[in-house]
This record gives sequence, C-alpha cells and structure tokens, in this order.
Amino acid sequence: MNIKTKILVVDDETALREIVSKILEQEGYEIDMADCGETALDLCLKNNYDLILSDIRMKELDGISLLKKVKQHNNETQVILMTSHASLDTVIEAMRAGAYDYLAKPFDNFELLSVTKRAVERLELIRENQNLIQQLTEQNEKLEDANFKLNELAIRDGLTGLFNRRFLMQSLKKEISRSHRHSHQFALLFFDVDFFKAYNDTYGHLSGDNLLVTLGSILRTRLRESDTAARYGGEEFVILLTETSRNDSIEVAEDLRKIIAEYNFVNEEGNPTTHVTVSIGVATYPEDATTDESLIKCADDRLYFAKNNGKNQIRYVDEKNKI
Repeated sequence: MNIKTKILVVDDETALREIVSKILEQEGYEIDMADCGETALDLCLKNNYDLILSDIRMKELDGISLLKKVKQHNNETQVILMTSHASLDTVIEAMRAGAYDYLAKPFDNFELLSVTKRAVERLELIRENQNLIQQLTEQNEKLEDANFKLNELAIRDGLTGLFNRRFLMQSLKKEISRSHRHSHQFALLFFDVDFFKAYNDTYGHLSGDNLLVTLGSILRTRLRESDTAARYGGEEFVILLTETSRNDSIEVAEDLRKIIAEYNFVNEEGNPTTHVTVSIGVATYPEDATTDESLIKCADDRLYFAKNNGKNQIRYVDEKNKI
C-alpha cells in the first residue's frame, strides 16, 4: 500500500475514531484524527489529504458541510461519509456534494478497507490521468514549437532573419488578390546595397554578412507589422507595403534611404566602416502593374535605373519619364 496516502478520520465518537484509524494504519496509510468538523476543516486547510472519512452527524459543522468546504479547498480529496442514519435523501445530497461513497454504521473491517481502497485507487487514477494530460499538453506544446521553428526555417532567410524570396512571392500574390477585392493600393520597394562587392573586398565577407544582418534589423524596426520585408537574394531586398499609396511609399523609401546612409556600420571586429548607401526602385499597385511578376519587374527596372544613374537614390517612374 502507498504509505504516502494521507487520510483524515473525523468522528466525535472517540472509540470509533480510534478503531478506524488503527485499522487503516495497519494497512500502511498515514492517519490524522479530528473529533469535530471544525478541527477537521482546520487540518484540511493546512494539509492536502488524499482521503477523508467523516461522520455525517456532528455538532455545528456536520459531515456534508465539511465535505462541501473540503471540495472547495481541494476538489481532488476523496470523501467517504459514515452514518448510522443513512436515509436516501441524505445519500443523494452527499453524492451531489461530491462524496465518493458512504459507510453505514456499524460496518466491518472488510467494508472499511474495501471502500477505502477503491477511493484511493480512484484518486490515483485521477492523478495518473492528470499526469497524462499534462504530458500530452507538454508534448503538444513541444510539437507546436517544433512546427513553428520548421515553418520559420521554411519562410525565413537564414542570415538576416527576414522573410525569404519564396514567402515574399506568396505574400505578393495574396496582397494582389486582397487589394483587388477591396480596391486598395499597395507598394513594392526593391532596393540594393550600393558598392557591396567593394565593401566585401575591403572589409571581408564576414563584415559584409554583418552589414546585411544590420539592414535586416533596421527594416524590422522601421516597418509596420502588416508590411513584409524579404531578402530577395544577395544584397537585394524587397519590401511589400500594404495599403500604401505612391506618395506614402516614396516617403517610406526616402526615409529608409536616409536612415541607412546615416547609419554607422561596423566590421566584424566592431570598428567603423565606410558609410553604406542603397538604391531603391518603387512600384505601386495598380498604377504600375497588376500582376506579381510585372510588379517585381517594374520595381527592379527602376532600381537598376537608380543604380546606373548615381546610386543612393530612389526611382518611382519609368526611365523614359522624369522623376
């Protein structure tokens, strides 16, 4: 028998209380005794008993009242009521209040031990079930966390932590559909780091990687949650600005261009490097294009026009038009 099972025996009859306690102690249970409901309740508030055997008829705090208070304190505690006046109404009331069972006085040792054993086994099953539920909950949380990490790996760029090209194209298709449905505008910013090869040649590829990581951090802190920033490839980045007009997208592009141009980048050793600039091409839906490929191409064309005409600038109209 589990010697850690704690039982409280409650009865105002000293002889019965001591006999019941002795029988249960001989079976390996840990026993406390109380001679009234009030003392029993005090003990219950201080100790978490596995099982309580209580007389029903006691002065002031009777067995059913004690049962209700015990269940409020610890619903797991199993309660067996003992009575020599067990009417059907009393039994029904006790069961509705949460009693596990009742013993009609006088009862023999077999009845006492049998109902006690069943009550303890029920509690052990409840706890085992709770442990299984807890284990399943923890396993599900671990599985959800693993799935989240796998999904993040599938949609994130490993270096910058921004979204990857695949996720960008999926998001772009969805945004076109959503904007068409609700008659919204949105913008695409395509930008490239100026003189990136020269930066790598001067400071090393690790410093170049650090530059890209820093750019990713700048984008995450400057953009809205509804926007999508992605590393398109190499030193190229694309930003999808939801529900954004041409004029607003130009302001965002110019703001990013200035922030990057004024930022103090460092090499892998933490020493300052030369200032970094970017060139940005801007395309808006539906003014410039209405498909994902044509939007990308439009922004890309304007990006390369900006790079071929001085760099460190933004371009938001076609080459044949004036900015």
